[in-house]
Amino acid sequence: MRPIAGGVAVLVPAYFLGLLYLGGSPYTTDVGYEPIQPVPFSHAQHAGDLGIDCRYCHTTVETAARAAIPPTATCMNCHLRVGAAIESLELVRQSYSQGTPIHWIRVHDLPDFAYFDHSAHVSRGVGCVSCHGRVDRMERVSQVEPLSMGWCLDCHRHPEPHLRPKDKVTDMDWVRGGSPSEQGDTLRDRNHIDPSTDCSTCH
Repeated sequence: MRPIAGGVAVLVPAYFLGLLYLGGSPYTTDVGYEPIQPVPFSHAQHAGDLGIDCRYCHTTVETAARAAIPPTATCMNCHLRVGAAIESLELVRQSYSQGTPIHWIRVHDLPDFAYFDHSAHVSRGVGCVSCHGRVDRMERVSQVEPLSMGWCLDCHRHPEPHLRPKDKVTDMDWVRGGSPSEQGDTLRDRNHIDPSTDCSTCH
């Protein structure tokens, strides 16, 4: 009887600790997050069907830590002429005429204690798809990766699978030729990529 009681005393708490861990994991809480935005915006249409480069809207992704959310004026560059009367764009037209921003809901939102620099990654050949998935196929953007510390560290330790030529960073259809590990090794050496795993890099 004592061995059974001892086993229960160990296994039951371990089971509940495991449930708590899984329940609080970014794989559980963050992956699949897909908020409804104030204006329906289809990345599948804009980035996919129309082939608009990510950088047309997210203008600071190569030069700053944050990938800027485009001002309404960027939307109206096209929508003054195309689909100007579409009902779902009423909020966009109001924003443009009144000079007030649209309050988009951030999908990929890291904790305040974590620092991430888009430009440092893009300038070294890490493709948008590595972190954001196939946004060009999304009607509504959702989070596809956990963006957890462990997930980031895995990439910092072994960045090769995520490296591509710098001019292909926003190309969602780019396919690696030859051996993935060999090409990744070549790009890592050529671009002198040696990601830090020191805590101070992100914190």
